[in-house]
Formats: sequence, structure tokens, C-alpha cells
Amino acid sequence: MLICVVTGFTSGLPLFLIFNLLPAWLKTEGIDLKIIGAFALIQFPYTWKFLWAPFLDRYRLPVLGRRRGWMLLAAAGVLLAIGTLGERSPRDDLGAVIGLSVTLAFLSATLDIVLDAYRRELLPEYELGLGNAVHVNAYKVAGLVPGSLSLILAETLPWDLVFWITAAFMAPGLAMALLVREPTADSHVPRTLRDAVVEPFREFVGRRGWGSALLIVAFIFLYKLGDSLCTSLATPFYLEMGYSKLDIGLVAKHAGLWPSVAGGLLGGLWMLRLGINRALWVFGFVQWAAILGFALLAWLGPRAAVDAGDRLLLALVIGTEALGVGLGTAAFVAFIARATHPAYTATQFALFTSLAAVPRTFINAAAGWMVEQLGWPTFFVLCTILAAPGMALLVRVAPWRESNSDVN
Repeated sequence: MLICVVTGFTSGLPLFLIFNLLPAWLKTEGIDLKIIGAFALIQFPYTWKFLWAPFLDRYRLPVLGRRRGWMLLAAAGVLLAIGTLGERSPRDDLGAVIGLSVTLAFLSATLDIVLDAYRRELLPEYELGLGNAVHVNAYKVAGLVPGSLSLILAETLPWDLVFWITAAFMAPGLAMALLVREPTADSHVPRTLRDAVVEPFREFVGRRGWGSALLIVAFIFLYKLGDSLCTSLATPFYLEMGYSKLDIGLVAKHAGLWPSVAGGLLGGLWMLRLGINRALWVFGFVQWAAILGFALLAWLGPRAAVDAGDRLLLALVIGTEALGVGLGTAAFVAFIARATHPAYTATQFALFTSLAAVPRTFINAAAGWMVEQLGWPTFFVLCTILAAPGMALLVRVAPWRESNSDVN
């Protein structure tokens, strides 16, 4: 579990730096908002990481083994990319900043591939739920470094020093790569690059059959669709409902983070008793019902004057949704991990997590158009409806009475 804490923190730090610290840095350096918005495109390596995952399954570096070697190289690359990025001036050398940002995203996505593979090979079946819950929560907590600490330091320190201090938080990941043992699944190395590319798909389809394989793929795509779409425009929604930026900052930050962390930890512990299949059902219904809180806020309409009761209602809605997300994500990531085969962990895990990111990357882009056409109340009802197919597929992909469905 301690290893899972480090994998989660190491995986989350560079992503939240791209999400939180990079835009703040560009804004303070006087970069146009349109250019800052275009920086969202550098997140594409996280969606397409399955394309180079076979190389990490097939090849091993001369030292430390297949997983630890790539882990050390990618973590060291992320550390250097973060530090070097802060030494550039966006106003004077925007091209170099873009290049380094893309490099950072690529190295971070590569690190995700190997950390996911290592964690899957490390954890026995009964620990998948708790281990992945711990990983996901450490991932979220890592956001406090670039999203909070680094911004506080930037008030008194120059940006280049802030970036190097932030980069230093990758040190636990480097130490972990040197200290942990290589998983026993290293004996399943594909013999050729063709095997590493083709066999993960052939094995997955052969193990489950085309029908079951397609159902699992559809489930991975649909399970988080309604919730992801529901929160894609959360901040603009709160503002339209009459809440101030101060209200949102104070309430959303605390009511969102800590219930999500608690949900993830509780979800991991409950999965030890429930099993992954039943957890997907129970946690999925909580995640599904939480969407209705946003529909309630929209139905009540904009506030003329926000009082303490309105802030409490906002906290309850955000906290309930965050708790549902924490629970649902813990079971969902455990399900994805269980669906992989030890011989092709990196490729299959990268493919499944990339597929799960598609709604967030592409479908959510249409959320603004949907709100304009439907209005907020109907939009949230639609999100609730879109969550139903993923839950319905549980009957086939994770039956309630089968605690070990899809076990390798």
C-alpha cells in the first residue's frame, strides 16, 4: 500500500502541474488567454499513450528490469522537464515552452503506463481494490503541490526556483524505482515487438470472446460518462446560479477534495468485503444518484443573494458528487486492472484507461452546446440518463453473484 501511495503521487504531480501551475504561470507572464487555452492540446499523449505502450511491454533497459528501468528513466525525465520548463520565458521563447510542455506530457503519460503496469503486477487479486483506491487518492493529493504550494511559493520566489522545487517532489518516485523489487510477471515478456502490439488484443478477445470483449469495452467507455459530462462545466454552472468566485473557491475546494479522498479510501476498504463486482454496483448507484444534486440546484434556479443555507446546499451537492466519484473511481480502476493480463499489462492498461478518457476529452467538448440548447435542468437530466447504459452493462460484465468475473 505504501508503494501505491508513491505511484499515485508520482503519477499525479506532472498532470496537475499541466492543469494548474502551467496556466497560472503563463497568465502571470502576460500570455494571451487564447494561447493559454490552446495549451490544453498538450494533454493528447494521455489519450494516445496505448500507441507506445507495447514498447514498454517488449523492451527492457539494461538496468533495474523491465518495469523499474522505464520507471526510473521516465520519472527522471519528468523531473528534468519540469525544472527546465521554469527556466524559459513564455514571452521571449514561447516555442521552447510549448516544446518542453509537450515533452513533459509525453514523459508523464509514459510514466503512467509503467506505473499502472507495475501496480497491476504487484497487487494480488484481493488487494486490487484497496491498492488502486490508495493510488487514486494519492494521485489527487499530489494536486495540492502544483495547485496550491507552488502558487503560494510563486508569491515570493522567482518562477524558475518554484519549478525546480516542484520538480523535487518527483524524488520519491525515483527512490521507489531504485528500492522496490521487480515484479515476477517480468517472465511474461513478449518475444517480439509484433507480439507486444498484436498479442494484447488477441489475448483479450481470445480470453473473453468477441461478444464479451466488446461489452467490456463499451462498459469502460460508458460507466463514467454521465458523471464526467455532469461536472465538465461545473464552475460556469455555479457562477450562473449566483455563487461568487469566493464561494466556489472556498466551498468547492474543500467540499470536493476531501470527500473524494474519503470515498476512494472507503471504497478500497469496502471492496475487500464486497468484491469488485458488487462494489461497481453499489458505488455506481451512489455516483449515479449524485448527479441529481446538480439537477436540484438547477431547478431551484439562480440566487438573488447567496446566504449560509445556499452555501451549505452547494457543499452538500459537491461533497456528495465527490464522494460518489471517489467510490466509483476506486471500483472502476480496480475493474480495469483486473481485466488486464500479466503478459501485456502496460498495453492493455494503457488502452483501457485511454478509452475511459475519451468522454472527458471529446464528448465533454459538446457540453456547452448542450446547455445552450437544453438549459441546465434538462442537461443534468440528460447526464442522469446517459449514466444508465453503463450501469445496465454491469449485468453482463460484472454480475452481482459472481465475485471473480473476468479474473485472469
